[in-house]
Amino acid sequence: MPISYDKLWKLLIDKKMNRTDLKDASGISFNVLAKMGKNEAISMESLYKICAALDCGIGDIVEFINDEND
Repeated sequence: MPISYDKLWKLLIDKKMNRTDLKDASGISFNVLAKMGKNEAISMESLYKICAALDCGIGDIVEFINDEND
């Protein structure tokens, strides 16, 4: 099932943060950011770190996109 992190990128804009700021604040690696840039799955631990750093819920940063082929 396809994943989208568009909500996260919009939230970063609202908080006047860039991806490097997110990496530093949450403690995630550059590789995790790269995966997210390609809308690939990342670990729940990484999602938790991002949510904790941004004080938000998982639904505020990621969404699953329905695929007609599924």
